[in-house]
Amino acid sequence: MASKRKTALITGVTGQDGSYLAEFLLAKGYQVYGVVRRSSSINTARLDGIYEEPQTKNRRLELVYGDLNDASSINRIIRTVRPDEIYNLAAQSHVKVSFEVPEYTSEVTALGPLRILEAIHESSVHSKFYQASSSELYGRTEDVPQKETTPFRPVSPYAVAKLFAYWTTVNYRESYGLFACNGILFNHESPRRGETFVTRKITRAVAAIKMGLQDTLYLGNLDSKRDWGYAKDYVEAMWMMLQLSKPDDFVIATGQTHTVREFAEEAFRCAGLDMKKHLKIDKRYFRPLEVNILQGDASKARRVLGWKPKTSFKELARLMVDADINALKGKKAP
Repeated sequence: MASKRKTALITGVTGQDGSYLAEFLLAKGYQVYGVVRRSSSINTARLDGIYEEPQTKNRRLELVYGDLNDASSINRIIRTVRPDEIYNLAAQSHVKVSFEVPEYTSEVTALGPLRILEAIHESSVHSKFYQASSSELYGRTEDVPQKETTPFRPVSPYAVAKLFAYWTTVNYRESYGLFACNGILFNHESPRRGETFVTRKITRAVAAIKMGLQDTLYLGNLDSKRDWGYAKDYVEAMWMMLQLSKPDDFVIATGQTHTVREFAEEAFRCAGLDMKKHLKIDKRYFRPLEVNILQGDASKARRVLGWKPKTSFKELARLMVDADINALKGKKAP
């Protein structure tokens, strides 16, 4: 007898991670449901290529309307879909923006996961749950590198909201026996990264400069150090966590750090451009409180999950620059 096809529910499916995860799960044979908010215009551009794949012709990828601010919609979706696995990737995820809309950030990023976990707990649906935690939890910790046991010191409304969600996930796991995991993912980028995030801002500008469409790139703090990986590598780790026999929390990172300046230098180099001729500093892009260095220790993930990053820093920069140049030529990004 053929085994039952697994069903996954992804919030934030239209985002960078959500689109890569949907592709990954479809390739594994899953039935995938993606939660989207009802609005006058829904941005599904990252999913367009997925819909064109033969594997989706039998509707193994379906979009359902819901909102993490609306518990009733979350309850309805979970009762209807009855997913084997739930991946909560939805959030107001921009750190600088969280200082401008702290209440909204808290509603979605902190209380959203609580609503999902409560819906699982109150229903008869035994879904495994993945919470997208963030390296921003560590904030200004003095411990480098950061691992699962490193104390958290969040320094933004976004990070504080993620801290609430992290401990809520742990609490529901320990209190009710839910299979609930936190993936503490360090910065992960791709050609599908949002255009307001610094790496994509850099590669889009480099592409535009290369094509003669603009002349200057404005950035803020060039000295911030980040542990940058490739999003497509990282979504595999999410899935691996939910295949364990017991739930646990994991840091996912490359273990290497590079400054914003280094990423910009590499991006300009990939395009054959001189960064000094095109880069200027604009204080408007500095955060009210800066996180100086984030570097992850993913040794637990290597040991328990068998996961490790596949894409190097230079390969990532090249991938993103090439994709943005091709996009300006009318070619679709990978």
